Amino acid sequence: MITPLDIENKRFSKQMMNGYSVEEVDEFLDELTADYEKSYKQSTELKEKVEELERSLLHYKTIGDTLQNTLIMAQSTAEEVKEVARQQADQIIKEAEGSARKSVDDLGQQIIMKKKELEDIKKQFEVYKAKMESLLISQLELIKDINKNDE
Repeated sequence: MITPLDIENKRFSKQMMNGYSVEEVDEFLDELTADYEKSYKQSTELKEKVEELERSLLHYKTIGDTLQNTLIMAQSTAEEVKEVARQQADQIIKEAEGSARKSVDDLGQQIIMKKKELEDIKKQFEVYKAKMESLLISQLELIKDINKNDE
């Protein structure tokens, strides 16, 4: 690429006949040099600005990728936490159901034992009642015998 300095330092050979006016060529080259220098500076500044914007864009793309990866990781972690919580809830329910079944079974056993105790007590009461009835009958017989003897 031609630089403003290349334009400024350019020299043309002089021809004797039908040549260009040296002053006009120098003035034109000076104007061209000034305009080209201005355009060259603008071009350089714009290239630097483009490079800076590309770096910023890359930086923001990196941030975006990081945020996306973080979001994916957060979603994955949330799913894992929900799954663990679901498993714990299922385990708690199973334990509660097992405990309830055990309690029901224990209560059933206690009811059976109390029924047996009640039956045993009823039998003992029947035996006691029979003994008392027998005792009362024998006492009544004894009193009748005593009354017969007294007459």
